[in-house]
Amino acid sequence: MGGSSINLLFANTLNAIGIPQSKLVPFEHPFHGITPESSSTPLGKITLAVMFGQADNFRTEQINFNVADFDRAYNAILGTTALAKFMAASHYAYQLIKIPGSKGTITIPWNTKVACLLTSPGS
Repeated sequence: MGGSSINLLFANTLNAIGIPQSKLVPFEHPFHGITPESSSTPLGKITLAVMFGQADNFRTEQINFNVADFDRAYNAILGTTALAKFMAASHYAYQLIKIPGSKGTITIPWNTKVACLLTSPGS
């Protein structure tokens, strides 16, 4: 498992949103292609609600994440499985992603620092 299909959440992000690691489901299958080492084993898995948009036009989906025990410049990485769930369309020339929302298209520029909101289960 790994590559472009993996949804990866970093342990520091999990801690920052107030979810204890005790909430992780054990998962010991390594993933490949993210670290300079040949593979990494996640701390576990967790399903979180991920929301794009604003209060008046949004889209929320439940996404399964592998939780990584290392840091990158990002809070999380959404793979092709999550983007497909959101029906996201990437527009490389314009550097943005478009997602169908509750009241129209949600446009997310790639340089936005806060592009999605992760919420704890049951929120």
